[in-house]
Amino acid sequence: MKKLISTIVTWLLAIILIVTAAAVIISKASGGEPKLFGLELKGVLSGSMEPTFMTGSIIAIKPGGDMTRFQKGDVITFKVDDKTLITHRIVDVLKNGKNVSYVTKGDNNAKADPTPVLSENVVGEYIGITIPNLSYLLDFIRSKAGAVILMIVPGIFLLGYSILSIRKAINQLESKTANQ
Repeated sequence: MKKLISTIVTWLLAIILIVTAAAVIISKASGGEPKLFGLELKGVLSGSMEPTFMTGSIIAIKPGGDMTRFQKGDVITFKVDDKTLITHRIVDVLKNGKNVSYVTKGDNNAKADPTPVLSENVVGEYIGITIPNLSYLLDFIRSKAGAVILMIVPGIFLLGYSILSIRKAINQLESKTANQ
């Protein structure tokens, strides 16, 4: 029974180390925004869409496709400038020939956003997946301190556990040799 528990603990620590390393590497390689199965994970920084999703949550958006396809009621993520993304609900679709723009509004806001969103500024569509409070953890993982802690701490546990296992095996071999 102890051997089974020991094996399970070893594998769990190894898996945690590998998953953590992969999350940090993927996050850094993708420019800081993690991706999972083709979906982009975005942190919610304000309460403008509460109660649909709360501040500090992570939402999944599906990027790409025809950005003129959206309808009233869809929730989209769009660029306001080079560094700012907003996720709001479409309250009206404006069509002018081939040009499409969207009037958006946060569910928790009293008024619609002042400027319609051009379809070329849409990054993706919210697909209904929300993980509450995970944004805080991802922000920590993306920081230098978080990356170091999440790489080193599981590694230290795995190394310490390996050393204890090796010492135990050596002691068993020495006691078998002494008994012969």
